[in-house]
Amino acid sequence: EINQYFIESNQDGVPISREQRSVVYQRAKNERDTIPFGTQKNVYENGYEWLAHSITPKKINPLDLRVTIGGAKCQKPYSASILNISAMSFGSLSPTAIEALNGGAKDGNFAHNTGEGGISPYHLSAGADVIWQLGTGYFGCRTADGNFNPESFKEKSNYECVKMIEIKISQGAKPGHGGLLPAAKVTEEIALIREVEIGKEVVSPPAHKAFTTPVELLRFIQKLQELSGGKPVGFKLAIGNRHEFVAICKAMLATGIKPDFITVDGGEGGTGAAPLEFSNRIGEPGVEALIFVHNMLKGFGLRKEIKIITTGKITDAFEMIKRLALGADLFYSARGMMLALGCIQALRCNSNFCPAGVATQDPNLYDGLVVADKRKRVKNFHKNTVASLAEMMGAMGIEAPCELRPWHIKRRINLTQVKDYYQLYQFVQDGQLLDKDNIPEDYLRDYLLSDPNTFAAKEEFWTKL
Repeated sequence: EINQYFIESNQDGVPISREQRSVVYQRAKNERDTIPFGTQKNVYENGYEWLAHSITPKKINPLDLRVTIGGAKCQKPYSASILNISAMSFGSLSPTAIEALNGGAKDGNFAHNTGEGGISPYHLSAGADVIWQLGTGYFGCRTADGNFNPESFKEKSNYECVKMIEIKISQGAKPGHGGLLPAAKVTEEIALIREVEIGKEVVSPPAHKAFTTPVELLRFIQKLQELSGGKPVGFKLAIGNRHEFVAICKAMLATGIKPDFITVDGGEGGTGAAPLEFSNRIGEPGVEALIFVHNMLKGFGLRKEIKIITTGKITDAFEMIKRLALGADLFYSARGMMLALGCIQALRCNSNFCPAGVATQDPNLYDGLVVADKRKRVKNFHKNTVASLAEMMGAMGIEAPCELRPWHIKRRINLTQVKDYYQLYQFVQDGQLLDKDNIPEDYLRDYLLSDPNTFAAKEEFWTKL
């Protein structure tokens, strides 16, 4: 706290800078969010980025920035806000924090992702739209031996407030890593919510039991679509071995089954606790992951029916516009929403001693988080950030997010060179990957390694490399 309040400059502070935290606090409190005397960033520093504005700006209504999710066969498509609350479980966050987030989502008409810990009473407290996330532990819809329970899933997925279902394959902060909830933390309340035994440790395995191949993943998605009565179903992942995602795309073509959305998490994604090496060194960064997923879906002719949600340090309108230009449709924010609740980035999320009462189960700490006050701040942060997004897009002469393109985002390469993202990365044409003779060199190896019937690399091609 001393470091944050007395030592840091506006550009200091990780993973979220003081400048970024300040704008979240100001917007959450409906305070002035302007700055005096010009930017404090070095605009001639390598990596500095900016937007291309227009001589003919437009006017955009922030209320129009919503996205309909649901493919051609979806019976209950969902009209989502362009910005929503990312996956954060009860247990990781306090009950008052979850209640405040749900209240803010209800008041602001945006969605609240449950996280893999299951649907708790706190996720239902205000009646906000809920996105139910299913992790490898299938909490809230599991059998005694930890397998998926279709009957329990059918019951809860048909709650009116549940608008979408998201299968969590991996997350950016610790992809490929399971979890363990110690026996001492498995209270009667937690046990009831997660459908586990009281006082026994709960293991979240690294991989799913309900599917082991790309085709099986899609069959599972189809099953959830049917059990939920036709609600949108998608999956969340961080990109690792690229051929595995190519294999999923090939499986979509082979089966005709498509998810309604895909959530792309970057390696910069956060969590309450993760091993240092996993946070620092595993998972493709968000920009590269987003461009890759967008390219694959577009190249295989799948993009029009599948929406892309992206997440990972989304706290302001510039980061949203940048990702819209690179292929995203809408966003999750976790740390931005936590800051709106009053998080001070004390970096104690894994200790149960969060001084703001956000990431703790200690009532002596979370009782100080006043739900009625904090839900207003969550609503305000969302409203003012989406309003800023509309203003910035308008300044660019853009009337709708679908008009944004990679060349709208500029990046300084060195002191005398600037390139836009269209020059920096390769973007494929619609249906280009359906022509085996027209696959770009950057994607050819992963295309040849991929098989819709397995996540493993094709052995016959692998041995030739």
